[in-house]
Amino acid sequence: MSKIKPTSTHDENKRMLEAECPEIYASNLINGQWTVAICCYLGAGKMRFATLKKKLPTITDRMLTLELRKMEEKGLISRTVFAEVPVRVEYELTPIGHELIPVIQQLEIWGKKHKALFDKE
Repeated sequence: MSKIKPTSTHDENKRMLEAECPEIYASNLINGQWTVAICCYLGAGKMRFATLKKKLPTITDRMLTLELRKMEEKGLISRTVFAEVPVRVEYELTPIGHELIPVIQQLEIWGKKHKALFDKE
């Protein structure tokens, strides 16, 4: 997973679009299949890493870790570490992350309609 150089034209264009258009900013927060899927599962409540991994069997441990870190940095989820042996870590949606659930549900409805149009062909 390569990062875009902060001095690149691409990064500057992305920042300008995000500043001008809140929809672009929001879509960049949830870009990628894993972010939306993780939000869907965490919408049901707190989960541990292993539980999320079971729900997303095709994701690698590394990718799940990276996605969870990215989502935490963006303020979509919170991570709670319990001082136990072995250490227990739980992930849950933040209040702003919970506000994303109705948006994801609307995307589901729209996706089903759009898919049905192309399945007929």
